[in-house]
Amino acid sequence: MSVAERVETEILGVAEDTRARGASLAGTVRVGAPDGLGTYFLAGELGRLQEDHPGLVIELVPLPRTFSLSKREADLAITLDPPEEGRLVISRLTDYTLGVYAARAYLDRYGTPEDEHALSGHAAVTGVEDYAYASSLNYANHLGRSAGRLFRCAGVAGQIEAVRAGIGIGILHDFVVRDSPGLVSILPSIRFRRSYYLLSHPDTGNLARIALVRAFLTRRFREERSRFISDPA
Repeated sequence: MSVAERVETEILGVAEDTRARGASLAGTVRVGAPDGLGTYFLAGELGRLQEDHPGLVIELVPLPRTFSLSKREADLAITLDPPEEGRLVISRLTDYTLGVYAARAYLDRYGTPEDEHALSGHAAVTGVEDYAYASSLNYANHLGRSAGRLFRCAGVAGQIEAVRAGIGIGILHDFVVRDSPGLVSILPSIRFRRSYYLLSHPDTGNLARIALVRAFLTRRFREERSRFISDPA
């Protein structure tokens, strides 16, 4: 068993022991995460976990940036690219998919592009390259190469809301928009698949409150895996 696997087992064991004893947890756990995942998934999930543990204070920090666990910027961090160096416990939470979407109102006004070449007559909503904090975000300007005009927004949440508002066409997370009225999936040949990783510092593995939150996230991502993976129709 690798060091990471051993520490992971110990962390989950602490959480399981806490649940078995019915221990009351108290203290603060800060979770850093990409803004799209934090806003559209983790806020609700971690909020419900906190309801079960009134003494537990969860600080969710959903920002488009990386977090240093060694500097204690967060107790747990979810990232797109796992670090290649550092003394961390890393586990893969889930893959997720992205596709091209536009608001129905936008398509009614400008028409639906049949292929990537037809994007010259459309606006694309993309990220801001200078603020791309992970190599996994290299899909962000895929539409921008062909689009006639651009609207750039550094945060995923901002891009999603811009597409909802009919500003243009964007590459969005399937798990965020799959049940969104008014958004239409287009250009099914343009698809992306990425992964979320959970990071923690091995020195915090014996802290029951952090172990509990880590175990909770691991379980919920496993249970909701089908929500994050969408196959094109």
